[in-house]
Amino acid sequence: MLNPSEPLDIGAVVVSWNTRIDTLNAVRSLRDDLLNSGLHWRIIVVDNGSADGTVEALRVELPDVEVVASDENLGFVRANNLGMTMLGLGADDNGPRAVYLLNPDTVTHPGATRRLFDALMADPRAGLAGAGLRFGDGTFQHSAFMFPGLFQLWMELFPAPGRLYESRLNGRYPRTAYASSTPFEVDFVLGATMMACSDVVRRVGMLDEAFFMYCEEIDWAWRMHRAGYRVLCDPSALVTHLGGQSSGQVRPQTILRLWTSRLTLFARMYPLWKQRIAGQMIRIGMRRRVQQAQREGQDASVIEAYQQVAVLAGEMLP
Repeated sequence: MLNPSEPLDIGAVVVSWNTRIDTLNAVRSLRDDLLNSGLHWRIIVVDNGSADGTVEALRVELPDVEVVASDENLGFVRANNLGMTMLGLGADDNGPRAVYLLNPDTVTHPGATRRLFDALMADPRAGLAGAGLRFGDGTFQHSAFMFPGLFQLWMELFPAPGRLYESRLNGRYPRTAYASSTPFEVDFVLGATMMACSDVVRRVGMLDEAFFMYCEEIDWAWRMHRAGYRVLCDPSALVTHLGGQSSGQVRPQTILRLWTSRLTLFARMYPLWKQRIAGQMIRIGMRRRVQQAQREGQDASVIEAYQQVAVLAGEMLP
């Protein structure tokens, strides 16, 4: 809870967009966990112009949570950066020791936030840490991944043996790593839960606003690795992640945003030869998706989105 006389341990930011019930559940579970954590905390919800009463409900039901109501949809990245700036991450001041970016489609299990904070603070080389995730039915969800390579792109676009989807070739860490209660080092954690050391954020920068949403967590972790910091996943810090509650609301727009972010990431991370191969794979893959969508009689806006992605691949990659 915010007390100006005490140093702040965690500043949490939750970004919402027309997910009133999920956002209330996410913030309530986080707040309840923080109340029992022994940490000094502050929660900011940045609402991206919701029309479903999210802002009003938060202010009535959770009055000790700060709500920033934007008149427009800033996107996931800009909204999180706004929240981090309000917490003092944009300047050398008395901000929190850690900043916690949490999706609105999550439910925090008791003790998870403290475990994640302790894991981050225990390693002086750690810049970022993510929780161990579960789906809504309680089953296992991959929480961390290896940086995307060409084989992962192939698995996304073309048929492949099913046994390979859970393999390292597809960027997955083995289930045995999650079975331990010990944090393990990863390339990047899923953006649903990202707790970062504030001093590291001041050195490497906040989320890159070249990404509206999607892939920003990969870029952030990549920059931290390049600066010499580690990224951790703590499987003992459990968080339920429902997934896709906001992004699924506008499917054609979601397709374009996802692939625009991926193309931006590939242009940044890949050497020229790899960009050329990725671009060709995406153009072929999108043509296959157009043909499949036409056979299935999908909406014309979805088909157009796939066609636009193919064009963008030619423009953004060699």
